[in-house]
Amino acid sequence: MRERADENSWLLWTLLDADRWLVTALLSAALFCSITIVGSLVSGPGFQAGDPIETLYQALITSTVTGVTLVLTLSQLVLSQELGSAGDQHERMQGALSFRREVADAVGTAVSPAEPSAFLRVLVTATRDRAEAIDDAAANLEPDARDRITSYLDAVIENADGVIEQLDGATFGEFDVVRAALNYNYSWKLYEGRSIHETDDIDLPEAAVTELESLLGLLELFGPAREHFKTLYFQWELSNLSRTLLYTAVPALAVAVSSLLFLDPSAIDGTTAGIDHALVLVAATTTVSLVPFTILLAYVLRIVTVTKRTLSIGPFILRETDRSADVSERT
Repeated sequence: MRERADENSWLLWTLLDADRWLVTALLSAALFCSITIVGSLVSGPGFQAGDPIETLYQALITSTVTGVTLVLTLSQLVLSQELGSAGDQHERMQGALSFRREVADAVGTAVSPAEPSAFLRVLVTATRDRAEAIDDAAANLEPDARDRITSYLDAVIENADGVIEQLDGATFGEFDVVRAALNYNYSWKLYEGRSIHETDDIDLPEAAVTELESLLGLLELFGPAREHFKTLYFQWELSNLSRTLLYTAVPALAVAVSSLLFLDPSAIDGTTAGIDHALVLVAATTTVSLVPFTILLAYVLRIVTVTKRTLSIGPFILRETDRSADVSERT
């Protein structure tokens, strides 16, 4: 995924892989430093109290209460989709069982795994096995056709091996499972596989055609599985976000209210390295009061990034792709 992404690798790590508390700390530090630097440049010596500071803390109190209320409302709206009548729940259960049976039949096992990481690992392992079977069955093709088939199959096998390793020991609720699913570029594999299957320039043996159709069927199953686990992960994250906001909203409100009632910057003297202690205190209390917002921003950055990477399902490629390039560069 890092090789396919347009973003800088450090930016992508911050958006996806970094712990959300670390991202919150980085955003808060950037906010604190910005306020301190700008305040030192424009306020001059002797930081004064006044209407702007009182208005600031009033706005922080209002925005914290309003923001937390809206986020909790939206979270409950999303989570309410899990509620339903007995008939609805029965229909959902039958759909889930039907899909699991279909996957079990496709991978040749009696029962598909229950854990999300193991479930995806079985699917990806099966695609690698089918790719190896196709490679063996198509060993006697003409050189041009053989090169295209080999490049495609090598890409499938290499990508599958990497994702299988990432899924080993991955725990749902953390980002590991979703990250590994994002790293498996099934959309392009499905498109290229269908292109090979339908082209008249490649005369595949019957055994290779059968294995290729089986590979395409597995890739079609991987898409809904990835979207399902992505949806579950989003609901998990929204639950964590709601709980975290509740934990941090009260301290943030306490700091903002206390600062509004009792903080008098004009009564605080002294400087360090040319920076007023009063300015540092105002910047610190403002940063703490905005912690619920920075937490919300940290979580939303990951959610919208994952959403952008998974907008389409099936053989649709939304990013620019050089189809004349070597296949291994697009896995």
